[in-house]
Amino acid sequence: MTGAPSSSASPQHGLTDRLARWARGLSGKVEESDEEEEQRPRTGTASNREINRRRQLYGDIGDFLFAHDLDLTPINFSVALDYLTGANIGVEKAIRAVMMERGKITNSWIESVAAEQRADEITPESLASMLDKVEENLGQFTGLMHESRNSAKDYGAALQEQAKDLAAGGDSEPVLSRLVGLTRSMVEKTRQVESQLRENQKQTQALKSSLETARRAAEHDHLTGLPNRRAFEGVLREELALAQEQHETLSVAFCDIDHFKNINDTHGHDTGDRVLKFVAGLLAKISNDRCHVARHGGEEFVMLFRGKTAAETCEAVDGVREDLANRSLVNRTNGERMERVSFSAGVANVLAYEDPRAALKAADRALYLAKEHGRNRVYLAAESD
Repeated sequence: MTGAPSSSASPQHGLTDRLARWARGLSGKVEESDEEEEQRPRTGTASNREINRRRQLYGDIGDFLFAHDLDLTPINFSVALDYLTGANIGVEKAIRAVMMERGKITNSWIESVAAEQRADEITPESLASMLDKVEENLGQFTGLMHESRNSAKDYGAALQEQAKDLAAGGDSEPVLSRLVGLTRSMVEKTRQVESQLRENQKQTQALKSSLETARRAAEHDHLTGLPNRRAFEGVLREELALAQEQHETLSVAFCDIDHFKNINDTHGHDTGDRVLKFVAGLLAKISNDRCHVARHGGEEFVMLFRGKTAAETCEAVDGVREDLANRSLVNRTNGERMERVSFSAGVANVLAYEDPRAALKAADRALYLAKEHGRNRVYLAAESD
């Protein structure tokens, strides 16, 4: 049977066409019939302009990544997009500043910018919102369990009533029909609950992943992979409590790479980043559940030793210092041998001071004395400081 489409079908058909055209536009395809082109010349022209604009933007992003020898990663693409479109003023300003200073940006620098952006987004409010959502999901889960149990009870009670009717005799056909209806209803209800539970589980897993990502971004240094200053402060509180409870010693050490600015100025920031990661790796080798290392900021690292005296800590840190100073590092960019890379350190006995902050300051003073007296050495803070 043929005829004009019904009025109810027409809007649906129009919506389908619009969605199809929109999808083709997003994918860069502009294949439209001549009839459509004649009916919508202005819309087609606007669509072509939008497609050309996107193509130009993609080309500009590619040129930007190629000019700076950047890897083709989602992070690099996103930062390039923010810069070229001006979508993120902070990123735009940071890139302009680096380009003025160095003329070029690097993969590691972009990673640091991205990490800072994520850290800025991780606020107590956002974390509280995530936790609220987790609690809401748990509440929904509990509600679904109660609903499922109640449905099962109602179903059981209804079956008992129908069974009584069957036992009483009489016409069984209506009773069987009601039983079939009850069973279908219970099956449908079970399916709905199972679907809701799967969705609830999926959302909870996504939130768990987001919370873990947020926690790691907030507590780890993006370049070296070590815990950052914020994480170290938490470890210091925990280790201090354990040391006091178990009557153990607790010592802290600050380590600072010598002449690090010269390394950056002479060999470039990429090489400087590799030196930071290399030193971080050497320090991390001696860490365990009683020795913690973190990047405190810049070229400075901090270490915490539970169960070692300050003198023993000096010996352990000095072993790493000697290992580094005796290595011949090479600039990977040009193959040239670098000047000797070393660090200075200051150590303090945490329990010899009225609070941990005073011990940290004492270790910091010892570090700067080591710097003033020639660098590439480890000094122990006097407990009377």
